[in-house]
Amino acid sequence: MKDQLVSSDTRLDRFLVHLRLLAVPVIWGSTFVAGRIVAREIPPATASVARYLLACIALAFATRIIEGALPRLNRRQIVATVALGATGVFGYSLLVIGALGRLPASRASLIISLNPIVTIALASVLLGEKLSARRWLGVVIALAGVWVVVSRGDLNWQYGQAVGRGELMMFAAACVWAAYTLIGRITIKKLGLTPLASTTYAAYWGTLLLCIASTTEWSALRLSAFTPLVCISLIWLGVLGTALAFVLYAINLRQFGAAYVALYNNFVPVFGAIFGVLLLSEPLVPSMLIGGGIAVAGVILAARI
Repeated sequence: MKDQLVSSDTRLDRFLVHLRLLAVPVIWGSTFVAGRIVAREIPPATASVARYLLACIALAFATRIIEGALPRLNRRQIVATVALGATGVFGYSLLVIGALGRLPASRASLIISLNPIVTIALASVLLGEKLSARRWLGVVIALAGVWVVVSRGDLNWQYGQAVGRGELMMFAAACVWAAYTLIGRITIKKLGLTPLASTTYAAYWGTLLLCIASTTEWSALRLSAFTPLVCISLIWLGVLGTALAFVLYAINLRQFGAAYVALYNNFVPVFGAIFGVLLLSEPLVPSMLIGGGIAVAGVILAARI
């Protein structure tokens, strides 16, 4: 009986770990919908400022409640958190919002799904993280599933067709996020900052950079663009898509490592397609179900604990 209880507890612990890791791509998948709504009405830097101002407020409250106050930073921590803000907040946000104003969701999701591959490659080279043959196979299977989802099952679909500025921006976003992931792991693991503190400082620095960049867009800004739907989308992006998801992501990085956590990003375009069906009334096609199942199988294979 005792062994059965231990086994049951172990299975529950594993389930909860996978659930926590899955929560981040679920939230980020939903941000593709919110991002598309915002990108159609508001310039990229201004939209990003609105998003991260809300995120900074949420993070400030979370820091006060959970940790009491933000720690004072030494020189190395300042450099690291500025780098986090410049990559994961400033660079990534501008690139994604800008690209979503030019690309359909399927194309954007396909390119951002390269993020795990870029992260794993950089983690292997720079941090010495290794993946077994089984996990590499899982990565390939998961990416194949993502390809089916975003290409709608068209095997003749060519990535090279009509590559433009939007596609290049999304690829750059994948590279920038990989850099944020690795810097975040170093910051948390070697420089003594908690996930919440590093995320909050990154949001502060990144928002400052975004405020500076947004000054070039003020002349084209229309107050009428801030409709109720746009405002709700900005709140969703700021509070859930940024504050909550970034903290969870940082906690996962500390516990499981950059390459391992990056595998779950394969789910982002899958959930993006699901939320597109539910919230934007996009058609539910068989390729979404088939590709989603393949992606799930690949991540389970690659991310077995």
